[in-house]
Amino acid sequence: MTKFHEDETKTHVATNPDIWQGRIDAEDGDAGMRFHQKVTLVNTDNPLPEQLTNQAGVVLLGFACDEGVKRNKGRVGAVQAPDLIRKALANTAWHHGCLERPAHLFDGGNIYCCDTDLASSQKELANHVEVALNKQNKVIVLGGGHEIAWGTFQGLAQHLQNVGMSSDISDIRTDVNKPKIGIINFDAHFDLRTYSPDDQQYPTSSGTPFNQISQHCQQLGWDFNYACLGVSRASNTQALFTLADQLGVHYREDHQLASYHLADRIAELSEFIENVDYLYLTIDIDVFSASTAPGVSAPAARGVSLESVEALLQPIFDAKNTAGHSKLLVADLAEYNPNFDIDNQTARLAARLTWDISRAMFKSK
Repeated sequence: MTKFHEDETKTHVATNPDIWQGRIDAEDGDAGMRFHQKVTLVNTDNPLPEQLTNQAGVVLLGFACDEGVKRNKGRVGAVQAPDLIRKALANTAWHHGCLERPAHLFDGGNIYCCDTDLASSQKELANHVEVALNKQNKVIVLGGGHEIAWGTFQGLAQHLQNVGMSSDISDIRTDVNKPKIGIINFDAHFDLRTYSPDDQQYPTSSGTPFNQISQHCQQLGWDFNYACLGVSRASNTQALFTLADQLGVHYREDHQLASYHLADRIAELSEFIENVDYLYLTIDIDVFSASTAPGVSAPAARGVSLESVEALLQPIFDAKNTAGHSKLLVADLAEYNPNFDIDNQTARLAARLTWDISRAMFKSK
């Protein structure tokens, strides 16, 4: 593993406070605040502490790993991404809370992949996601390769299993032992590749997370509700399309997300959201065209416009359950690769998406 922190044997490392730096407009008081002035760093090697209890805020986590990308024969470099996204986010203006409803933003540090042990790093991520959700926070994870999805989903599943065993279930519409999670993935790829149980012949990678999630849902007796938006037919084999059809995946190709199709896409997505209880949003930055996002592991020749993705994010942000609570619990961003970025263009895109998602999470209950 390339060295990005002092102790390479540690899988969880607190964020360096020097990353959260930016302009200070002292003359404007609270109205002039920026992200770097609002974030609280969690300095612990253990899963998030009691500091988060009852804060009902948003926790940022980093998944500094591209072992899955390497296994998937992609261009490595995403391991550096979480801190660079933080740097791009640090100086953005704060519009996320008010005196009546303060917004609490926590940085829970980075999870690293040590000694190529991808499964352990994903499990570590899952545990941090679970603890943050158990303490009534929403979670945004900054990747890292798209192997991040298997870790994020495991954390959400562990949390919902805990919810199912608790008595506070008044906001859950269906059988608490079978929560209906809607996975919405903006991605040029299905990431449904075949993997072998022994992780040897066909190892898990950045191309397998949603197949892993499908198998996990089957084991738990849960429905697999997966929507993949922005798929490139040129980048996915017939075998992947066949498997997506067999699994009942709702997918739309990149050209089907053009502006003149958006009304239909929004209606379809809204119907998908209506039929689930919780939402997990994952954005692979390679869904955008290479001109918009040059710094990715697998650049897209066509891609999807930022305007189309923004329009499709709105029904996700607005989705509420029967108790009026937001359905969106967790989100992550994957595949930003600083090695191929141009003038931090892709870092700023990832930061803006993080800004949008966090604002939506703070505005919701």
